[in-house]
Amino acid sequence: MLKVIGIDPGLADTGIGIVRGSGLKVHGYAYGSISTSKAEPAACRLERIYTKICQVLADEKPDLMVLEDVFSLEKYPKSGIVLGKVCGVLLLAGNQSGVPLTEVPVRQAKQILTGNGNASKQQLERAVRNTLCIPTPIRPFHSSDALGLALIGLFRVKLKP
Repeated sequence: MLKVIGIDPGLADTGIGIVRGSGLKVHGYAYGSISTSKAEPAACRLERIYTKICQVLADEKPDLMVLEDVFSLEKYPKSGIVLGKVCGVLLLAGNQSGVPLTEVPVRQAKQILTGNGNASKQQLERAVRNTLCIPTPIRPFHSSDALGLALIGLFRVKLKP
């Protein structure tokens, strides 16, 4: 059985989703998020994300980590820089833990999970919820995004021996 952790990076909230399964069959899942306060300096917030994700990786010992790739909106270039910093600490944590990792662009994830690369957060959450047969909404949306990334890892990524 394969255990995959999906991570949706964000400075305020980093979503985490874990799925266990084999082939196209999901045997279990968990999700949550790492939240940081705007009142803290950016360096402290990044350290909190790094420390928490290291703890999750040590506790869960996943076979694969799937991270949403960095993107930047033309209207908000600074947010892309901040997101790059968050991805940097997540990549470092994954590499230090020895877990194989891959990055998936957000549009590709939406295309795989919903059939529409421009799907909304709500459409993506609904697709993940339907795949996992979860009757109630998954909140925060960062967690459903992370679960979606974990599902992509479980269903599509082949690990090299």
